[in-house]
Amino acid sequence: MNWFSKFLTSTVGRKVVMSLTGLFLIVFLVVHCSINSLMFLNDGGLFFNEAAHFMASNILIRTVEIFLFLFLIIHILQSVAITRQNMKARTISYSGTSATATSKWYSRSMGILGSLILIFLVIHLKDFFIPSRFTDHLGLDNNGTPDMYSEVKEAFQNPAYAMIYIASMIVLAYHLLHGFQSAFRSLGIYHKKYTPVIEFLGIAFSIIVPAVFAAMPVFFLLKK
Repeated sequence: MNWFSKFLTSTVGRKVVMSLTGLFLIVFLVVHCSINSLMFLNDGGLFFNEAAHFMASNILIRTVEIFLFLFLIIHILQSVAITRQNMKARTISYSGTSATATSKWYSRSMGILGSLILIFLVIHLKDFFIPSRFTDHLGLDNNGTPDMYSEVKEAFQNPAYAMIYIASMIVLAYHLLHGFQSAFRSLGIYHKKYTPVIEFLGIAFSIIVPAVFAAMPVFFLLKK
């Protein structure tokens, strides 16, 4: 097990772990975005409430949530460790072209972008996840299901909150723009035949998913 622990604490090992946890979080984003998009249906949130209640009460989903938070914590810790290693490496002078001349600004700012996303997550969990999982103050909709839709609607009809949410989705888009493709490269999945496909999917995912999330507060603001 000594070789395994050495691998996990090496730069390559940390990147592999961060890539795997990152891809898991990407899958979660797809599921979360799909469920939240049910709010766009013209049914007063009934279908969304059913889906949200299922996610909150299903034992399998609740078990997966434990791994979700575990992987999120690991992802953050590995990111901090890699950022510190990179900062130490920058203290050494290298000849040739500077990395900043060839890399995108968001690639060099993943630590800052990740920190902003973490702040958003804390707010998001406090306002939506905790009420849906650990409190019973939610009202009931016309079907007798906990009315998470009204909770979301009230939050998003606050212009200040809506703007913070939209800004956070822009930050998420840039974080994904680098993280999606970087995850595959760190895992050694890089070839001239399929790398262009991964790059295209990465750009599409980084735009579409945050855009759908950002459309939600806009949707409720327009319904106000």
